[in-house]
Amino acid sequence: MRRYRSLMGCACLFGLTACGPAVAPDTREADIRAVKDVEIAWAKDAALKDPARFASYYSAVDAVGLFPNSPPVVGRDDLQGAWATMMSDPNFALSFQGTQADASKGGDMVYTVGTYSLTASDPKNKKPVTDKGKYMTVYKKQADGTWKAVADSINSDLPAPGASR
Repeated sequence: MRRYRSLMGCACLFGLTACGPAVAPDTREADIRAVKDVEIAWAKDAALKDPARFASYYSAVDAVGLFPNSPPVVGRDDLQGAWATMMSDPNFALSFQGTQADASKGGDMVYTVGTYSLTASDPKNKKPVTDKGKYMTVYKKQADGTWKAVADSINSDLPAPGASR
């Protein structure tokens, strides 16, 4: 009987550990690599000056753009509209490059930080003006496994209008 109890105890213990919560694999490196690849493609697509293609990198509903001296732009459609306005400028040019990235342990979010250069026409004289700065973009893994930007924030190195340095 003791032997039976011992075997039953071991079986129960084994059953509890086997049925315990599964430990998800650490996919952070693969997630970061995937997002870096997305960001490289996104930067290349900026040269196309195609607002719909550029906005396709944002998640549909919950994406938000935080741009200097303007209110938040929410949703892919409104972001596409904002980029359409910027990209219609004949002097428009945008380049950006990530310098660092990190991923959540849960495998559903990655953020990148990098630098950008944005050229646009000066509203007064229509001559090209180049702004350089830094950005942070947060990506969220979608149900289909793709990565889309949910928060995109740029921070200009130029002084704000009316500010002194």
